[in-house]
Amino acid sequence: MMTFETLNYQVTDRVATITLNRPERLNAISRGMPSEIRNAVELANNDDLVHVILLQGAGKAFCAGYDLKNHAEAPRGQTGTQEMPWDPFIDFQLMDRNTQNFQSLWRSYKPTICKIHGYAVAGGSDIALSCDLIVMAEDAKIGYPPARVWGCPTTMMWVFRIGAERAKRMLFTGDLIDGIEAERIGLVTKAVPADELDAETAKLCDRIKGVPKNQLWMQKTAINSAFENMGMRTTQTLATVFDGITRHSPEGLWFKDRAEEVGFHEAVKERDSGAPIKGSKPPRNN
Repeated sequence: MMTFETLNYQVTDRVATITLNRPERLNAISRGMPSEIRNAVELANNDDLVHVILLQGAGKAFCAGYDLKNHAEAPRGQTGTQEMPWDPFIDFQLMDRNTQNFQSLWRSYKPTICKIHGYAVAGGSDIALSCDLIVMAEDAKIGYPPARVWGCPTTMMWVFRIGAERAKRMLFTGDLIDGIEAERIGLVTKAVPADELDAETAKLCDRIKGVPKNQLWMQKTAINSAFENMGMRTTQTLATVFDGITRHSPEGLWFKDRAEEVGFHEAVKERDSGAPIKGSKPPRNN
């Protein structure tokens, strides 16, 4: 059996359960987590006894995204921001690898179900939205705050799940929404009270696991092909390039410098205050 450092894997009655297991960091995405997710998905796909894959998080949240505090506060050149001038290809290689690791959930031969409690934010939302179905606690939060400065969702699953206008509403603001709102706009399959989340997710898994694997694969492949034909891979390539640019734009570099100077949380507070970002160029006088 394969061993993992950032997650747990187990199979019970045709359901493979992948549990992100960095609870002390709200399951924040570490360097090895994306590839371990992909390896676990492949393990489940190669197991004839598995019909459904369930993805969840240990502790108080599903996933709080990339460990941005460490990335933002570390000196430039060590983590997400290169020394200038930056090489976009180096950045793209790293982030595209992560994107395709997350998308292993979308391309899995077998259905993938995500169970969200607490938070699924930033990169955590990339992981969750790569799954086929999502069951979410009503009081949980999902969104992509780095869309304000220093990020672009590389999977761009927002637009494929909720359409252009609602995706723009989420990514123009970086707002978080709860499970009730997420279900209302069609972002998630179902939202339930937190104390019913485990039972509701188990019920969905039980309903699906009784279907033959070949039937599940055919339905999923036919549906996914519609999105692939719409240019999903091209959209994700563009979004991944833009994600690198957001970290090296004037505003992105301002945010990075402020995080190093005053700490990540204070820099986020300034970013979200509504005041003009100091790295921005002033408007030209006509």
